[in-house]
Order: sequence, then structure tokens, then C-alpha cells
Amino acid sequence: MKKLSYYICLILYYFIGKNLPGSDVFYHMGSKKIRRFLVRRLFDSCGKEVNVERNVFLSSGRGISIGDHSGIGLNARIAGPLSIGNDVMMGPNVMIFTQNHRNDDLTIPMRLQTAPKQKVTIGDDVWIGAGVIILPGVTIGNGVIVGAGAIVTKDVPDYAVVGGNPARVIRYRNQRKEND
Repeated sequence: MKKLSYYICLILYYFIGKNLPGSDVFYHMGSKKIRRFLVRRLFDSCGKEVNVERNVFLSSGRGISIGDHSGIGLNARIAGPLSIGNDVMMGPNVMIFTQNHRNDDLTIPMRLQTAPKQKVTIGDDVWIGAGVIILPGVTIGNGVIVGAGAIVTKDVPDYAVVGGNPARVIRYRNQRKEND
């Protein structure tokens, strides 16, 4: 029965919930609640007051956990294994990949060389800007800001502000300015 419930919620999410209006308009608060209801049944774990925006592709939802007061931005594309901490803000068009293709065997086409999935972990109190791409196996620490359009190819330490392609540390949020 639990498996049937899962598949019903998955179908409802992709045919109805995903396409409901965004939560930025007051009278569409119902859309937010419907999507939250559905992802609660699809994700491995789902915290309190989670917001999944309109048109988010979440694969099957399996292997995904999200903490309290976190949000997945408009048009995001995510897949498990993925762990999102508490108080995470995610802008629109974010892509989080957990699998890639290998290319080391020249006798096999690259499209057939699927690499194993690698978990992506996002800490607490993280702000991920619009259009960010996060690649497989990356861990983003607590208190991190990832600038819009960044491509995160390696782990990001706590309280770093990163940007660019590939993303590099610009500064740390917990360091005092020299003028202070």
C-alpha cells in the first residue's frame, strides 16, 4: 500500500503539483501546501515549512532529504542522493547533479559509461543563487553563499562566499573587514 501511495503522489506531483502557480502570489498559498504535501511523501525526509517552487524536476524524489524552512527554487532540477540542510535558500534554475558519465574507456561510447551516483550535501543556512550548477559529490558547508551562475565543482568550506566557473572562494562571511 505504501508503494502505491508513493506512485500516486509521484504522478500527482508531475501532472498537477509541479504545474501549479508559484508561491510568490498571496492567493496561490494553496499551491505551496499541495507541493509540500506531495514531496513529503516522495522525499526520504522533509522538514517543517519546506517550499518547493513551481516546475521543479525532482526525479523520483528518492534519496532526497530537506531540512526545516528550506526552499527549492523555481525551475530547479535536482536528484538524489541529495541532502539539503535547514534554512537553505535556492534561487531559480538551480541544477544539482549527482551522476555523470565516464569517458575513460575508448572502446565504449561515453553515453554507455554511466558513473556511480555521488551524494551532494548542502549544509545549514546556505544561499544558492540563480542558475547555479552543483556537480556530483560536492559538499557545501554551513553558512555558504554561492553566487548566481556559479558552477560548483569541488567542496566549499563553511561561511565561504563563492562564485565563477569553476566556483572559487571570494571571501569568508565570518572574517572581519580590515576597516573595522
